[in-house]
Amino acid sequence: MGDFTPLRSVLYMPGSNARALEKATSIPCDALILDLEDAVAPDAKAAARDAACAAAASGEYGRRTVTIRVNGIGTEWHDADLAAASAAGPAAVVVPKVDSAAAVQGLVAAMEEAGAPDHTKLWAMVETPVAILDALAIARASERLTVLVLGTNDLVKELYAEHVPGRAPILPSLHTALLAARAAGIAILDGVYNDVKDTEGFLAECDQGRQMGFDGKTLIHPGQVEGANAAFAPSAQAVEDARGLIAAWDAGAGTGVVTFNGRMVENLHVESARRTLSIAEAVAALQG
Repeated sequence: MGDFTPLRSVLYMPGSNARALEKATSIPCDALILDLEDAVAPDAKAAARDAACAAAASGEYGRRTVTIRVNGIGTEWHDADLAAASAAGPAAVVVPKVDSAAAVQGLVAAMEEAGAPDHTKLWAMVETPVAILDALAIARASERLTVLVLGTNDLVKELYAEHVPGRAPILPSLHTALLAARAAGIAILDGVYNDVKDTEGFLAECDQGRQMGFDGKTLIHPGQVEGANAAFAPSAQAVEDARGLIAAWDAGAGTGVVTFNGRMVENLHVESARRTLSIAEAVAALQG
């Protein structure tokens, strides 16, 4: 996991807002989604496209993973968005409402035709019932697809469900998407938390997402970055425990049963501990 890229905090920023794009160069998020879709009015789409592509190609965002979210397949802006974003060469192009493996393959073909460099990956948003039910096929559809992004607002709407603390109405959908991402060996990001003033609720949802297994959370406000960074990074205690467990395993190699803190250690625990350390190291490198 030497090339592990932390995606604890992934902040949506409107591509049409020059001040927001400039401000984003100093926000301590792991990744940015420069948005051409929901955050941009129809008459500002073309200008936003130019601004987001210029920003993504500028090199001014340091170690942050910079992506561009295009308008959805079938909209009047999609083809031009995808071509421009691909040519700009961001870390990824984010596409809303990806509902099938065929859609993924079509997107990848269009990206390649537009000259997307090899480092420009595809992030697919899963936010409809059919996408959840076909999540594994979507996740496995292309090597260029490296991240699934949950669109929880759209999912709640399409299910006729309600937004409630704890998210019981959509937990099966979240878990299904997680299963698909892990089976395909790709990353997965949790959806946004809508009430930017409800810090307690936001932090609780971050903890829930981490406990479920998400790699990080998509965010709609810079004030949410610090909480997500803390929630999705291994704690100092977790890092210390991981080091101790690996040391005990190495010391006891070949002796039969190995224990650490009174518990039996197996290979799967060692793998988890190594993953914890690799995440901690990648986070430390990002903070430089």
